[in-house]
Amino acid sequence: MKTFLHPTRHRVRRRLGTLRTAATAALVALGSLTALVTATEPARADTLICDQYGSTTIQGRYVVQNNRWGTSATQCVTATATGFELTRADGSVPTNGAPKSYPSVYNGCHYTNCSPGTNLPMRIDAIGSAPSAISYGYVGGAVYNASYDIWLDPTPRTDGVNRTEIMIWFHRTGPVQPIGSPTGTATVGGRAWEVWTGSNGTNDVISFVAPSAISSWNFDVMDFVDQAVSRGLAGPSWYLTSIQAGFEPWQNGAGLRVDSFSSAVHAGGTGPTDPDPGTPATACRVTYTPNVWPGGFTTDVKVANTGSAPVDGWRVAFALPAGQSVTHAWNATVTPAAGTVTATSTASNARIAPGGSQSFGFQGTYAGTFTRPGQFTLNGTACAVG
Repeated sequence: MKTFLHPTRHRVRRRLGTLRTAATAALVALGSLTALVTATEPARADTLICDQYGSTTIQGRYVVQNNRWGTSATQCVTATATGFELTRADGSVPTNGAPKSYPSVYNGCHYTNCSPGTNLPMRIDAIGSAPSAISYGYVGGAVYNASYDIWLDPTPRTDGVNRTEIMIWFHRTGPVQPIGSPTGTATVGGRAWEVWTGSNGTNDVISFVAPSAISSWNFDVMDFVDQAVSRGLAGPSWYLTSIQAGFEPWQNGAGLRVDSFSSAVHAGGTGPTDPDPGTPATACRVTYTPNVWPGGFTTDVKVANTGSAPVDGWRVAFALPAGQSVTHAWNATVTPAAGTVTATSTASNARIAPGGSQSFGFQGTYAGTFTRPGQFTLNGTACAVG
């Protein structure tokens, strides 16, 4: 029986069980529609990522990450318009231990790298539904699982290891099994699952294993969160921090694909939504003041709350123009270094009172002609600029 410890770098990985309403079903259908719409968006150049923890943004709202945490062998992913492909997956590790990596795409926050415009973390009891849709592409000649990784914590943390991990195994090949031991079966989202529970030494894990391969599915993530709450592995006042989907390969794995992915989290539960770092500001204004020299620049970014409610925990997302890259930041964590980036507040400046403001800055490089970002969002809400 396999028991293994996942290194912490990998792990960035309501309503209680009640009957779903017609409104919730409609939102799940909307998640399916979102997947169809994003699949037809204009073509974009694929992005190759071979850095150990390299990442990029797709669809303007999700992060694709290489996340090669368990091996020194080369691994590369190619981010596409709607998902990613594991294009190189050298080496192997013993199947009675931890996997090589978790190449994945996610909505939410993973070691301070938050997806653009996400409203996570959000309190579990403040969530009405969390529709998600995925389409997987599988290969032979490899040992792996295809799995969702859903993270819950008593605090709205955006970094480090969360307290509870939910894994949904859509498919597995070879002699691999979840952490812990089997503890029964359950019907979740209209499907039958084998349930495993255990601990990897840093967090509790509950896994739902499909009896046969699922290549695509539209479902409500909250069905699985409800299971964790009902089994005492989380509380209604805890936070959902990220929804991730990808693969855990042990041997090989080149060619594995996420062809499409969508995830949304809708408020509508019975719990409070404020204060909550995922709560959108009612109104905001961003002032962007750069200081430019040939090939480099610094900029000061002032974020003003022009609404009537405080903002507790802020994330400012914006697209850096082509050729620009962040080299250093202050008063915020800015990730990734290029493309669509997100600036996340620190512990000392997380609150923006009504009528108040907070500022952060960063230094960067550029090629060609320097231009400013044109649009900014504060916790998912578009801001006025100027």
